[in-house]
Amino acid sequence: MRILQLDVDEIEYEPIKPELAKHEPAEKKPIRINDALVMLVSIEKGDGIEEAAKAIDDAYMYMEKMKRKNLVIYPFAHLSSNLASPDDAMSIINKMRENAKEKGIEYHSSAFGWNKRLSMKIKGHPLAEQSKTYGSTKSVEGMQGKPRQMKKEIDTSIVRKSDISGLPDTDHRVIGEKLDLFSFQEVSPGSVYWHNNGLIIYMELLKFIRELLEEKRYKEVSMPALSNIALWSVSGHLDHFSQNMFLVDVEGERLGMKPMNCPSTILIYKSRKWSYKELPFRAACFDRLYRNEISGALTGLFRVREFVQDDAHIFLKEDQIEAELESVIELISRVYDTFGLKYIMNLSTMPENHLGDEKVWQRATDIVKKTLEKKGIRYEIKEGEGAFYGPKIDVDAFDSMGRKWQCGTVQVDFQLPIRFNLEYTGEDGKQHTPIIIHRALLGTLERFIGVMVEHYQGKFPTWLSPVQVEVIPLSEQHIGFAIEASKKIRSSGIRVELDESDRTLEYKIRDAQMRKIPYMIIVGKKEEESGKLAVRNRSGEQKFGVDIDAFIGNVTAEIKERKQTF
Repeated sequence: MRILQLDVDEIEYEPIKPELAKHEPAEKKPIRINDALVMLVSIEKGDGIEEAAKAIDDAYMYMEKMKRKNLVIYPFAHLSSNLASPDDAMSIINKMRENAKEKGIEYHSSAFGWNKRLSMKIKGHPLAEQSKTYGSTKSVEGMQGKPRQMKKEIDTSIVRKSDISGLPDTDHRVIGEKLDLFSFQEVSPGSVYWHNNGLIIYMELLKFIRELLEEKRYKEVSMPALSNIALWSVSGHLDHFSQNMFLVDVEGERLGMKPMNCPSTILIYKSRKWSYKELPFRAACFDRLYRNEISGALTGLFRVREFVQDDAHIFLKEDQIEAELESVIELISRVYDTFGLKYIMNLSTMPENHLGDEKVWQRATDIVKKTLEKKGIRYEIKEGEGAFYGPKIDVDAFDSMGRKWQCGTVQVDFQLPIRFNLEYTGEDGKQHTPIIIHRALLGTLERFIGVMVEHYQGKFPTWLSPVQVEVIPLSEQHIGFAIEASKKIRSSGIRVELDESDRTLEYKIRDAQMRKIPYMIIVGKKEEESGKLAVRNRSGEQKFGVDIDAFIGNVTAEIKERKQTF
């Protein structure tokens, strides 16, 4: 049994038409439930009443912990390719309903066997989305021959990419394939294959963030991907994320691939003694992280198993929190303004399941509120949706289509420093416990790039564009001048390509426009004789007699300033 458990502000679904011959009766009308725990459930071959009971027991415990009253049991076949028969699946779903009723849970259950229209607003706290697996998934019918078949396909260069057929043209996966940015391969589910064009965008984002961090005197660190699970036990993450971790046994030692950077960064802090004069210590990290998401939850760049965050952990004294929060908020403003993204901030407060004393929580929350108000930022309060170790600010960005995306986050943590016995020597010569601010500006880079692809619809500003200038000679006799122009432009640090093909001018221009290249330089007899350029942008605007040095200067300035362009 595979379950994607979602803590939602609201869910609305409407039965449209029966999808299976074996289906339950249902009214064709919208059903809306607020403040609920939603269980998207795939029943697999071999599942029985034990799996049903365990799933409901876990849901009940979560609802008690998070003070949720409503449970939605939602049959959702897309989480597994090893589905039970409709008769068996319906029987297990009914057993789950009975178990929920026996526990006194107020539950709702969507009709089995229907195609439904579905929308949800998921809460923003760390436990709001959890994938769960019940029962054994090791012996899946029909899998015995798959490795050999996959090997054969790789050996014969017929590796299957993930299917994107049926997706709209505005989807980042479709745009990504057209622009040769990335791909997803069946041999590495939930992981991104970055092509050169996509990797350029990836590295430009890292360069941008690193420049900002250099200004603010952050120090970049890196840690191992594998750690003994004792580390995650001390931090408290093992209790909350174990089902989403990749765990392995090596010579009797239980190791885990890190799903977040904070515990490992804390070990770097603990490796030496600190004075109050050395704080804040700002540690930035761009290591790869790993989370074992179930296959049905994987969605292009938006949800992957391997990813990088523009992560940082700031170790500081309590009287430095306000100033540091102001600095982080200023960074957030600079980042989102650069991409032309409007945004709002939410303040998430103490959850029911939290670490530490409530008075400490209140003190931390008051500091965050004061800082937001001092900066003149309007914010919404999300009661009970903070991290288990402290209150947090979540940044919701709006793209060019008006859609909202949760990206950056800032969290004030009084608790993990206590659990790890962190110290610094104060001005009084005594040992004191520091505070940690966890923060990410973009959030997950993979997800942010997916948002950017759809936000710009592939028309990236010049500084992010994989190819910034395309030089197009009118005919073969002008290639020499085109090569010289390309060399001069490239020597200025501009990413330039030369189209030396024998295709028609119209085809070359159309191809460059399809690839969303910001600038095209057309080189013919007139340009070669005058030494000037004919410049066309991707919107079709043209200028003639452009001095090459002036063109290079303008484009270089546009890139350096990271301007938003058409």
